[in-house]
Amino acid sequence: MMPMTELASPLADAHSALHVLEHVFGYTAFRGEQQAIVEHVASGGDALVLMPTGGGKSLCYQIPALLREGTAIVVSPLIALMHDQVSALIEAGVSAAFLNSSLDLNAAREVERRLFDGELDLLYVAPERLTTPRFLDQLDHLRDTRRLALFAIDEAHCVSQWGHDFRPEYLQLSILPERYPSIPRIALTATADRQTREEIAQRLNLAMARRFVSSFDRPNIRYTIVEKNDPRRQLLGFIREECLGEAGIVYCLSRRKVEETAHWLQEQGIPALPYHAGLPTEQRAEHQMRFLREDGIVMVATIAFGMGIDKPDVRFVAHLDLPRSIEGYYQETGRAGRDGLPAQAWMTWGAQDVVQQRRMVDESDANENFKRLARNRLEVLVGLVEATDCRRQHLLAYFGEEARPCGNCDNCLSPPKTWDATEAARKALSCVFRTGQRYGAGHLIDVLRGEATEKVIERGHEGISTFGIGAELDEKRWRTVFRQLIAREMLAVDHERYNALTLTDQARPLLRGEVSFMLRVELERSRSRQRKRTTTLDIPGGIPTTLFDRLRVWRTEQAKERNVPAYVIFHDATLREIAIARPTSIAELAGVSGIGDRKLEAYGEAIIRVVAETS
Repeated sequence: MMPMTELASPLADAHSALHVLEHVFGYTAFRGEQQAIVEHVASGGDALVLMPTGGGKSLCYQIPALLREGTAIVVSPLIALMHDQVSALIEAGVSAAFLNSSLDLNAAREVERRLFDGELDLLYVAPERLTTPRFLDQLDHLRDTRRLALFAIDEAHCVSQWGHDFRPEYLQLSILPERYPSIPRIALTATADRQTREEIAQRLNLAMARRFVSSFDRPNIRYTIVEKNDPRRQLLGFIREECLGEAGIVYCLSRRKVEETAHWLQEQGIPALPYHAGLPTEQRAEHQMRFLREDGIVMVATIAFGMGIDKPDVRFVAHLDLPRSIEGYYQETGRAGRDGLPAQAWMTWGAQDVVQQRRMVDESDANENFKRLARNRLEVLVGLVEATDCRRQHLLAYFGEEARPCGNCDNCLSPPKTWDATEAARKALSCVFRTGQRYGAGHLIDVLRGEATEKVIERGHEGISTFGIGAELDEKRWRTVFRQLIAREMLAVDHERYNALTLTDQARPLLRGEVSFMLRVELERSRSRQRKRTTTLDIPGGIPTTLFDRLRVWRTEQAKERNVPAYVIFHDATLREIAIARPTSIAELAGVSGIGDRKLEAYGEAIIRVVAETS
């Protein structure tokens, strides 16, 4: 048990929270709403926290766990995530453990003994274990002896039945407020649109919880989307030009494509490994371990890989196939640059991707309502890839957040060629109005093109003023117009009326002729650019690369000795700051962000020696 008893209290004040932040975790100031969340939960309040990956979600429950009496129970869906977070906490001097299927019977009983005896500050458990009668009895004991600090539900979007990370066992967590009504709960996720947020609040009985919604912007990530033109070669060119020698993830839609791409990258000299649910369990575990513990590994994977991966120095995430939704795209690309340093989100796509995704939706066993929402989410994503203006603005708008052009996406850095679709867009809006705002894009396109289909005739739409006024455009181009009208929020989708399109107030300026409406001529094809690569040499501050490299070598040795991932010892960002500051004493080293008291004591002298030897 760490010597924190003088800080433990049912109520937290700003001073004690800051004290823990600095002396345990090595940071001198909270970011964003971290402090408000910490103080609210430590004081006994429930919270629903939406914070981007890399925003510091873990501290939002780890610090309250140290400020409150007893043990905090952290619900986590993945064994790898539990192991790494517990390792990092132990390195920081915190008494933490996990209970999952990776432990043998004796090891599990020892953890249960420590829990019963009150020796743990945090215990990580899988949701299916938490709701077993045996474990609930243990929680009852903690409650009855006033040693149950709080419940933290990580990756809370797993409760949403609309997402691909849905875990049925998360639904059982609604038992917590019923059985332990006085124990505060905090649910956390890095990605959730409005619908998913409401589902989390409803299914976890957190409707009355205070909500903390941070900005979804990840300004350190550069978004680039290119049209498919020999995608493997495009991917290889991107890696070699932008991220050579760096850790990254490449997402593919099928298992076969994962294995073929990984093998091909290996032949090109890139250290790539495949990962998908069809591989043997031992092989998946080995590949994940190598990705986490070795530098520069590229993981080629299906979406089975990623959630709970706590590796901060992933420098790029690439997609060789279109994701299923903007939410999925945001979640997957958010695994890059968790350390706040420059990172890349790169994707190649083609029209066939859209066809394939639609077919997967249509052929699924889901009900029609689910299929309709899935199709709409796909259309919104296509609106993003077809966009001619700032990618980040479109991405953030999906989560209800306004933003200015970022200057750090492909459209901002290299604006695409466009055509003036103002008149076509006005025709589309007029057609929506003339047909009563009751129909989807397919029917509207038939009317605009003058297609006298059975449905058009049945509705009497062959006689309205917009019938046939758009015959000059083919169906593909009209669908692009409608997608962009939706993406730019001039049209809204009414899910209650089978994806009927309705006009919004944002459409008025376009209808009045006050603004123009430009569309991409064609998606940018990949081409070689003499753009700066994100390497250690490019980081501001003039880092002496040899010192930084030496620190990384030293960190790798320490990690191997302790059998933990390198970033559990120190993040790259901390090593970079050391390399810039070049501290010559323990007192100077103590001022570096990310070095708490325990790590200063354990590693301080060794780091000072490395700096001295490399000067």
